[in-house]
Amino acid sequence: MTRLECLVFYIMDGKNWKAAGEKMETKRQGMVVWLHSLKQSKALRKFGNVHYISRKMKYAVIYCDMNDLERHMAKLGSLPFVKRVEPSYKPFIKLEYESKLDKAKEYDYKVGF
Repeated sequence: MTRLECLVFYIMDGKNWKAAGEKMETKRQGMVVWLHSLKQSKALRKFGNVHYISRKMKYAVIYCDMNDLERHMAKLGSLPFVKRVEPSYKPFIKLEYESKLDKAKEYDYKVGF
């Protein structure tokens, strides 16, 4: 799609209008679904994007919108082939690290030792 076409076509995103070429970010969160059997693993597709299925440990990682997470977890927990459902806490973990250097090392870095 060319730039001109991107400017012509618009997509409605909630209350905000965005051009089709712009990146529309939705808040997504993962959940881990522990299964009794992998036979029904295809049924998990309707709850979100199935990212990974472990055949050995019998679990699946599914990504869905953060707004729908609680509803999907309740529905998945009630299914007979699901052992338990756990949310991913990655969106709530601070990923920007700060280094705490002591004054001697900081001085050494500035001087160039």
